[in-house]
Amino acid sequence: MKKVLAVVLALAMVLCFAACGKKEEESKAVKFGMVCIGNDNMAYDHNFIEAAKDAAETLKAQGYEIEWIFKYDTADGDPTRTANEELVEAGCVAVFNNSYGMEPAMLQVAAENPEVQFVGMTNCVGAFDDLDNTSNAFARIYEARYLAGVAAGMKLNELGETKLGYVGAYTFAEVISGYTAFYLGAKSVCPEATMDVQFVGSWSDAEKEAQAAENLITNYGCKVISQHSDNVTPATKAQEHGVFHVGYNKDMTAEAAGASIISARIDWTKYFEYALKTVLDGGKLDPDYCHGLAEGEVALTNLNEAIAAPGTAEAIEKAKNALLDGSVKLFNMNEVTVGGEHVMEAFARDTDGDFAGDTDPCITAEGIFEESKYQSAPYFGLRIDGITLVNEAY
Repeated sequence: MKKVLAVVLALAMVLCFAACGKKEEESKAVKFGMVCIGNDNMAYDHNFIEAAKDAAETLKAQGYEIEWIFKYDTADGDPTRTANEELVEAGCVAVFNNSYGMEPAMLQVAAENPEVQFVGMTNCVGAFDDLDNTSNAFARIYEARYLAGVAAGMKLNELGETKLGYVGAYTFAEVISGYTAFYLGAKSVCPEATMDVQFVGSWSDAEKEAQAAENLITNYGCKVISQHSDNVTPATKAQEHGVFHVGYNKDMTAEAAGASIISARIDWTKYFEYALKTVLDGGKLDPDYCHGLAEGEVALTNLNEAIAAPGTAEAIEKAKNALLDGSVKLFNMNEVTVGGEHVMEAFARDTDGDFAGDTDPCITAEGIFEESKYQSAPYFGLRIDGITLVNEAY
């Protein structure tokens, strides 16, 4: 009996030590947090989440142990504040907030927790405030949108059409910058192209996005539509009506193989690799990180060759090379008008500096609007001719 008892006790001790060893091993992982506006089923958040996981895997091969904690479906304001606080309490050494409206609440928590680094992605205050533990990060996504626009313009040419549609979230500069770049890309290969934009007043509302897409298709005659919104419903609605689509954040051919030509996306992987390693090594993050096409941090998904217009791949490659070598300046104000007037002519006579609000300092003497030079978050807000807003409620 004593021998049996001794065996049981020994086994219990082995199990105890094993459990403690496992707990000790698990504790080696450094925790990072992400506050998400949606969840892994949303194209926008999926893009962030996959990049974060991929970065962790890359760094694991270099000897870094990383554990991600995600907070999903987080609204602006108090829910964002609570999510950030919970991630701090969970032991995260850095917290990334992935949506525009989250920054005010994030900054409140950052002020109370100076030992933790906080990043507002797509935001513009953390880089310039007086806190040492806040920063911003975004990418020159308008470069990828321009290339996606080339694909859309090529499809218009094949169809013998000129009408584009665009589902936008809000009338923010980020959306305006994106849809303008997309339109300019399309116009570069289809000079007669025009575009209608409908806003839905939400970053992620699948039903409203579908309704906006349907309205653009059925009531405005748009033959190719794109989007700056988080769901795949504009793509599925395009397929339902037999028109074509250019997506955002993910390859949408799985949901709409007969409609979705290509998508523009930010590849956050390199940023997360940089940010995680910097924090783990005790460094300080770039206060306003912004990379783009040249660094491989914005990209296009695979071209859907089954429905893309002939020559699309070649046209995209040509446009990409032109952007990279500088022979094409994306926001060239010499080539656009606002209210029927050439932008540079209005700019030249604008002696009091009120033309287009705060955009004057961003336009060079040569007429190039310098997007992303002064902050990572987009600030292009000109409403150029050729683009019509269906609504302005948001």
